[in-house]
Amino acid sequence: MSEIHFIDVTNRDTVQASRIKLSKLQKTMVNIYLGEMGIYQSEFAFPYVKHEQNYVRANLELEEMGAMRSLILEGWCRAVVSDVAEAITAGVKHLNLSISTSTQMVLHKFRGKLDWEGLIKEMIAAVTYAKERGIKTIGVNAEDSSRTDLGYLVEFAQAAKEAGADRFRYCDTLGYETPARIYQRVRVLAEQVEIPIELHCHNDLGMAVANSVAGAQGAIDGGVDAYINVSVNGLGERAGQADLLSCILALKFAREMTDYHIGDPLNLQVSGKLANYVSYAFGVPIPINQPGVGANAFAHEAGIHADGALKDRYNYELYDYEILGLDLEAPPPRGRVITTGEYGGLAGFKHVYGNLGITFPDDEEAERILTLVRHANAHNQVPLTDDELRFVAKHPQQARRILTVTP
Repeated sequence: MSEIHFIDVTNRDTVQASRIKLSKLQKTMVNIYLGEMGIYQSEFAFPYVKHEQNYVRANLELEEMGAMRSLILEGWCRAVVSDVAEAITAGVKHLNLSISTSTQMVLHKFRGKLDWEGLIKEMIAAVTYAKERGIKTIGVNAEDSSRTDLGYLVEFAQAAKEAGADRFRYCDTLGYETPARIYQRVRVLAEQVEIPIELHCHNDLGMAVANSVAGAQGAIDGGVDAYINVSVNGLGERAGQADLLSCILALKFAREMTDYHIGDPLNLQVSGKLANYVSYAFGVPIPINQPGVGANAFAHEAGIHADGALKDRYNYELYDYEILGLDLEAPPPRGRVITTGEYGGLAGFKHVYGNLGITFPDDEEAERILTLVRHANAHNQVPLTDDELRFVAKHPQQARRILTVTP
């Protein structure tokens, strides 16, 4: 039976959006939370970029140690042999390789450097190189799939499969698709090429979630597994992309979805914590009307609605807020607050960690962790969360590597 899996691209696609950034430590925490939530894969880095490589190696170590549960870490590269070579040097074992396929991009982005045959040749060379050097899984991305002739897409996906690709990524790069159309196009690809399909949908027209779900249905109905690309809180380039939680909720609670099985062992209780952390780390508030985690998602005021919800919540709610872990989120402390960070001292540091139930065998060890905490606060430029403090104390070696970004 074909299944739907989730690949979160917050740490790759979202962080390249204009005006919003995550530190390497914050990206690591996102991976840890995604692992806790049971998400299949994180597209966690550009492994060919030099300043990513300490972060990449440290996160791969954490993955090997089980710190991210069953989460698979996968890197993104251009479909260029030199990018793949750098990624292999960094130790990545799972890759997505991307190249543009639409006539618009071929004519006005490549501008004569590549034609249709040339871009297929470039893609095959990159896939073959990766496969021969031990990359475990390879996804091939057709950037601007939605504006690419379907016949060309079938040819491209078939060539990728024959070269050794494990998945084909259908990229609605400009949010151009409609649900009915993406369903049809993806189903044709699934039936004709017989390769698992990723859906990568942007939200320029407000349809990223609907298009992602419809595309996944097309893949499943076409007989292959579907992999929905998502980001936390729907953040991403321009108007964002498909929101992780919204896609999950749609598949679980929307009409006639029982035949579409989610293959990931999801723990939705992590949803609130993950959404709030990403909002804090990016400095981007969660919209009041955000599905599931927005402040008004379960709020009722109109007389008829309030009366109905008080009688039976299911009169005006499709699902329970408790399943999202919203009731587990502690409010910020008030009154006297002792914190530790970039300019903190040993006494405050011990007090903060003591409140977390963490003690140190001696002052030498405490000073060693305090030094990392100071650097981590300077790295993030916002106060560290309790989970970040726990991470630094538990994984000091990996934390040190993550904090080392050398020009």
